Amino acid sequence: MSKQRKLTYRGLHRDLGYFYVGLIISFSISGIALNHRRDWNVRRFTYQEIPMQVTLPKDAKKIDKRLVTEISKKYKMDGQLDNFRIRDKEQQLEIRYQKGRAKIDLKTGKGQLNMFKRRVVLGEMADLHQRTNASWIWYSDIFGLAMLTIAITGMFITRGKNSFRKRGYILAVAGVVFPLVFLFLLL
Repeated sequence: MSKQRKLTYRGLHRDLGYFYVGLIISFSISGIALNHRRDWNVRRFTYQEIPMQVTLPKDAKKIDKRLVTEISKKYKMDGQLDNFRIRDKEQQLEIRYQKGRAKIDLKTGKGQLNMFKRRVVLGEMADLHQRTNASWIWYSDIFGLAMLTIAITGMFITRGKNSFRKRGYILAVAGVVFPLVFLFLLL
């Protein structure tokens, strides 16, 4: 005699939770990290800082690709040059490399070359969090619907004095009001 499986809120809630637990953890960690991207780089870290001293022309307009290539060769970064620019406000020459960045004071010629490495797990999580190709967007939409299903079914799986009707609705209303306070009063 086989038991027939009955679809319940509890079962749906549990199974969706199990299925999406990895993505929930990944999105949570990368979301927290991305919230603080002004304070640190989520995808890479500086593993080496190399002091620089170069001779630059007095006229910043004379700084060209040839000069930047020479500087790059001096610091063993030839072949890695992405681009460069003069930052007028900071009075700096900024050179971007595939795995590094140099900032050089235009007046003194002193600067620093920072060498980067990728944050192995967190970098991938952040990429996943911000991916925008069509198939990932569809998967993320399905994930969003699953989160709604988990939230809604979660309201009905507890019975008794701690049920949604007796106590849970107060917490649910507080959960809606809290972000609204931030949205309208604090931002």
